[in-house]
Amino acid sequence: MAEYNPKSLKAEEFINDEEIRATLEYAEKNKNNISLIDSILEKARPVKNGNQTVCRGLTHREASVLLSCEIPEKIEEMYKIAEEIKLAFYGNRIVMFAPLYLSNYCVNGCLYCPYHLKNKHIARKKLTQEEVAKEVTALQDMGHKRLAIEAGEDPVNNPIEYILDCIKTIYSINHKNGAIRRVNVNIAATTVENYRKLKEAGIGTYILFQETYHKESYLKLHPTGPKHDYDYHTEAMDRAMEGGIDDVGLGVLFGLELYKYEFAGLIMHAEHLEAVHGVGPHTISVPRVKKADDIDPTQFDNSISDEIFAKIIACIRLAVPYTGMIISTRESEKVREMALKLGISQISGASRTSVGGYTEKERPHDSEQFDVSDQRTLDEVVQWLMENGHIPSFCTACYREGRTGDRFMSLCKSGQILNCCHPNALMTLAEYLVDYASEGTKKTGFQLIKNELEKIPNPKVKDIAERNIEDIKSSNRRDFRF
Repeated sequence: MAEYNPKSLKAEEFINDEEIRATLEYAEKNKNNISLIDSILEKARPVKNGNQTVCRGLTHREASVLLSCEIPEKIEEMYKIAEEIKLAFYGNRIVMFAPLYLSNYCVNGCLYCPYHLKNKHIARKKLTQEEVAKEVTALQDMGHKRLAIEAGEDPVNNPIEYILDCIKTIYSINHKNGAIRRVNVNIAATTVENYRKLKEAGIGTYILFQETYHKESYLKLHPTGPKHDYDYHTEAMDRAMEGGIDDVGLGVLFGLELYKYEFAGLIMHAEHLEAVHGVGPHTISVPRVKKADDIDPTQFDNSISDEIFAKIIACIRLAVPYTGMIISTRESEKVREMALKLGISQISGASRTSVGGYTEKERPHDSEQFDVSDQRTLDEVVQWLMENGHIPSFCTACYREGRTGDRFMSLCKSGQILNCCHPNALMTLAEYLVDYASEGTKKTGFQLIKNELEKIPNPKVKDIAERNIEDIKSSNRRDFRF
């Protein structure tokens, strides 16, 4: 029997089934233990240390106790602390991105994904480099600056060379004032050598969802194809780090397995990265199983309610305070609004989840990877965020200034993010407003910028940001950054 060891590089030891089961038993036993719950909440609370805000985070056991807790006033307290943590480290900034689907050819048999090999009635498509350029131009015309590229696993149709060519094409397109400044990559688990190639290509974060940490379920849900190898998939982030990618993004597909099991596994994976590499995940995503072609989410009897979903988001924020948290257009406007208050720091906008979807006038439905619940335009999402007191940020500066991995985390932990990310967010928002926004959004946005400039603590930084924003308004100069 494998023993639990967060420093191990073996999947069965750092995501240890016996440890998860013992954790869930402990959490169930203590879910009404008010003195323990209070001590865990106290540990999670942000504390001022001079000019710095410090968060200790929570272990997978502590966080699992909070997730199991059903005492309404304690849940409310969790939510308040989650919002405090989010505001302490990420302020009211919300980073914007869009997924770009390159190819839906796939050799895997995943039971929850319409790209699975046996689905014969989905239209298979792979973008040529010319088509990639057209998709990127369409995304730039909306105002996007950051993409997450997605592709099925198919060594013949989507080899690493194809992905690298696409990245090169994406970075090469400059259209009007548009440019994609950061490409994050969400492709299948691969080798250290291929991760090195992705790093050399200038990617931002490497994202890979575990789908489920429950090994028995994982093997059943991935009956055929290379993804069937649970250990190889689960150990991918260690190979990515070895290949020089220091920003990695975790996630599970909630609804495939019992959520408490998944949650414990997810926090354990974050602990493992911290223990081995000295830096936890750059992002954690929280997708839920959704309807898609040839996929009926009711086949999975572990679906979770909006209330449980809210608690999961808050508990992740308490457990892993410094990580970015992502929610996609899988979720409705209402759910996304709730999630933003509980710790989410990145959202997608105006997403098309089909290959070649951005150049189509109408959103294609027959080849989507999942059903998009939030179908608003990027302008509508930007306006909505601002009306709710958030700053939509198109910033990509940290990656391009080398502030990744532990360097980003130390910036975040030191509180210097306010002198850096805050002005960058305002300058990139000004770019969006001048180049792409509707008149109503412009009016709201420039008033927001005026108010938010006052919050920059360093007078010199504030002065430079103000001058740069005036420059953006009056000229074609772009891409100012701290």
